Order: sequence, then C-alpha cells, then structure tokens
Amino acid sequence: MAAAVETAAARQVTDVGEQLAGKYLTFLLSAEEYGIEILKVQEIIQMQKVTRVPKAPNFIRGVINLRGKVIPVVELRKKFDMEQQDDTEKTCIIVVMIESAGQPVTMGIIIDEVKEVLDIEAVNIEETPSFGASINTEFIMGIGKVGDNVKMLLDIDKVLSTGEIEILQHASQAQA
Repeated sequence: MAAAVETAAARQVTDVGEQLAGKYLTFLLSAEEYGIEILKVQEIIQMQKVTRVPKAPNFIRGVINLRGKVIPVVELRKKFDMEQQDDTEKTCIIVVMIESAGQPVTMGIIIDEVKEVLDIEAVNIEETPSFGASINTEFIMGIGKVGDNVKMLLDIDKVLSTGEIEILQHASQAQA
C-alpha cells in the first residue's frame, strides 16, 4: 500500500515537472531566487526614470517610455510584501508579455538582479507545497531544484490579478 502511494506521489511530481520543464530566466529579489518562463520575457533593460502615476497602488512604480510605447512597471518587492531597498547598479526591468482575459499585456517588472537562464528538467521541478488556506500561492507554478538551491517558478500571468492588470492598463493609457 505504501509503495502504491509513493508511486502515485512520484507520478504527480513527474506530471507537474513535465508540464513546467524548460528554460527560465532567474533573478533575485532580496536573497531569494525566482524564475519566469523565458518565452514570457521580451527583453531586459537597465533601470531608468519611471514616471509615477497618481493614485496607483503602491506596487506600481509607474510607467516608462520604451521606444515610443508607454508600459507600466511593477515593483515585485512591494507586490510580494518584501522589505524595500534602494535601486542599485544591478537593479533592472524585465519586460514581459502576459495574458489577461485572453489579451496580451506588456509590462515591466523591477527586480534586484538578473542571474541566468536555466534549463530546468522535469525531475527537478516539484509542485508548490501547501502553506494553508490563508497564503495565496496561485502565482507560483512550482519549485525548481538546482543543486542545493530552490527557485520559485512564477506564473507571471498570475502575479497580478485581473483587476490589478486593468489598473496597469489604465495607468499606461493615461500617460500615453
């Protein structure tokens, strides 16, 4: 009986890993490493002046002009309720394309430091553990194991709610 339960658990982990295996851009927020699917990344740009948007939620730093297109910029540290720190020479913006209500949305996410692109195999990805009903982990696709380290694999489409994405879109349209 125990062997059957272990086999079912191993099959579930493998299924999650099979779905999530692939290339991830990894980056730091504080001392923690995160990864997002490389196919969601449009480009990585140096930190630049961000124009604040009045009455925007605190995790929205504002908007930038990227080659003539105004895009909203989200501060992941604030979104994840992490301690704030000043921007450094390694702070940058990852420009991503997300899906919201079936529509593509371009936005920037401010991170502390880009690390590397990793190819994470299925056997090295586990399902997100349950932390109880009070902690929302819907935006974490899985946990990647690389050596002795773990990397939170983010579903960038779910980091922001649909309502928050609408606020971002209005903010960038208002500044256009």
